[in-house]
Amino acid sequence: MARGGIGLPTGYDALRRAVVEVLLGQPMLATSGSVSAGSGASSGGPGYPPEVDDSRRIAALVDMARDGDAEAFGSLYDHYSPAVYRFVYYRVSAQALAEDIVSDTFFRALRSMSKFQWQGTDFGAWLMTIARNLTVDHYKSGRTRLETPTDDFGANGQSTPGPEEEVLAGLTNEVLHEALDALPAEQQECIVLRFFSEASIAETAKVLGRSEGAVKQLQLRAVRNLAKLMPVGLGPQ
Repeated sequence: MARGGIGLPTGYDALRRAVVEVLLGQPMLATSGSVSAGSGASSGGPGYPPEVDDSRRIAALVDMARDGDAEAFGSLYDHYSPAVYRFVYYRVSAQALAEDIVSDTFFRALRSMSKFQWQGTDFGAWLMTIARNLTVDHYKSGRTRLETPTDDFGANGQSTPGPEEEVLAGLTNEVLHEALDALPAEQQECIVLRFFSEASIAETAKVLGRSEGAVKQLQLRAVRNLAKLMPVGLGPQ
């Protein structure tokens, strides 16, 4: 099923900004929609916003895949596998294991395509739910530790001038990673889905079995808890 490399996960920048907003007492902005635009966003069609046009394309691919079109399912794999991989990777801590679970996720999805129903179910959320269940099955014995390759602990990029600059400099990926590992499991999942897999509020709600309002509150609590876990001295002086 492999159709090219998935690559290592990214997503700390948006999370870093959200934590800084809490530390500096600013309103959180990333509580609706997806946290950041995906690299594969559609350019849209005449008369339709990009997200509407992309939704129509995905719906058409799903219908074709349900009828046995292998190329259509391959296109769905190309579209969704990076987000599914990022979600799994931040749960299992190992690249090879994450790739195995992603492969199993799409294999199970392929076997069940004829049974997929649109009523109340987003296809991406359906895939994430399969991946989540496989991950839980793999780690029934206990909670998974979040891990990130040390070469992902890079520079934060150019910071915003003003009071944010010093805080951003201290919020390395490693600091955020250690704080993430200390969060309750459901808050971890919410953060991973929203910031690393770039899932929307609606998609996250379906994966977690929560209402959209509950997911917004869960994300808010998770980011605030991350801010509380930051080393002393990172807040405004």
